[in-house]
Amino acid sequence: MEIIHLSAECYPVAKVGGLGDVVGALPKYQNKLGHFAKVVMPAYAVPFLQQNEFEVVYDAWGRLGNDNFPVRIFREKTNKTGFDLFLVHIAGLTDREKVYGYADDTERFLAFQIAVLDWICQWEHRPDVIHCHDHHTGLVPFMMGNCHAYTRLKDIPSILTIHNAQYQGQFGWDKLFEIPAFDLRKSGLLEWDKDINPLAAAIKCAWKVTTVSESYLEELSHEANGLQSLLAAERWKSSGILNGIDTVVWDPGTDPMLTKNFQLKNAEKGKKANKEALCAVFNLNPDKPLFTFIGRLVGEKGADLLPDIFHNTLAHSHGNVNILVLGSGDPVVESRLLELKNWFSGSYNVFIGYNEQLSHQIYAGADFLLMPSRVEPCGLNQLYALRYGTIPVVRRIGGLRDTVTDIGDGGFGICHDQTSITDVGHAIGRAYELYQNKKQMKAIIHYSMQLDHSWDRAAQRYIDLYQM
Repeated sequence: MEIIHLSAECYPVAKVGGLGDVVGALPKYQNKLGHFAKVVMPAYAVPFLQQNEFEVVYDAWGRLGNDNFPVRIFREKTNKTGFDLFLVHIAGLTDREKVYGYADDTERFLAFQIAVLDWICQWEHRPDVIHCHDHHTGLVPFMMGNCHAYTRLKDIPSILTIHNAQYQGQFGWDKLFEIPAFDLRKSGLLEWDKDINPLAAAIKCAWKVTTVSESYLEELSHEANGLQSLLAAERWKSSGILNGIDTVVWDPGTDPMLTKNFQLKNAEKGKKANKEALCAVFNLNPDKPLFTFIGRLVGEKGADLLPDIFHNTLAHSHGNVNILVLGSGDPVVESRLLELKNWFSGSYNVFIGYNEQLSHQIYAGADFLLMPSRVEPCGLNQLYALRYGTIPVVRRIGGLRDTVTDIGDGGFGICHDQTSITDVGHAIGRAYELYQNKKQMKAIIHYSMQLDHSWDRAAQRYIDLYQM
């Protein structure tokens, strides 16, 4: 099968969150199964473009409303990612340093989708599947089925994967003219709650809909930022497929970003060396348990509670624990986390920003990873942590519920039920008690490192879905 993945993110080109990791891995594993998976994404002004070789495969003009725009599509020549990678360059729209956060994001991603469909329409053959990821590509199923210019693509199966339903890409009807011409009687397919809603349109128009875990699919029937009834109506074509991780990129035995590589047989020595290196950089004591948080500092992740949780933990532990944070997001949360350094120097530190190498080092050197999420469609951080022998401390929500079993139930993690200062504080206390039991800690680390969360099974489930 020829599978086209359309996405706003793809690691290692441009990554903001888990979407980038998924799109950077799933096609690689589908190719291993004997298929031909490709990724098409915007060409941002990122280092990947300067560091690799590309060839032009398409050079034309697209149309967005009353304006024409130049399109140039590049193919990466060396297959560095493990799949064919195509970058869509639209001068003035895609060629920016950040993936998201611009006032004209609607136009940026709409132009990207139009350019991709214009290009595919020029092919002599047709791909077997077009797989759309999140709202940034959500208008593709609608345009394939309804826009006059894309009649040739009408019978190609389209798949939507919802990575996070909180973000839907809504925009006003004043921009309807920017969508290529279609029978206006079909406008209802675009509408949700009086706006044009790309995610809702994709749920209505895609042949199949998936979420990134089974629990998240269930949760969306109760909370989907207003789309609950729509998802319930389209449940017949929906399924949850749990994400995997790229076990080649995330392998403590070969990871070039670690101070010391390690495998199961030398896990204690390896984790100790990485922990000591981390603590030396961040002025922490490697003899104490190291708790970490890695991720976006936003309400979805429970990050607004972290300053109070950390203050309570550090104040009551009398210097017996370390805490290290890597992330960025809400400026207020960032400021409060930075302020804690003044109170708990030697036991606490924070790195505000994104740093891929540091994240790998933390997974390898930490003892516990905190994920007090309010929303977690799948979660990859807990899977990386397990792979590197770091014990996840998580709320039972979404994919965290599907992937982490509490030690009290014979499992390998520490779970709590609510995103609250009290619940997370209690979970940290349980983790501290576990740390004192060296024999149990060692057994859990060894067990968790052997868990199989590779993409192999999930990649096959997607193939099966395409063929239904």
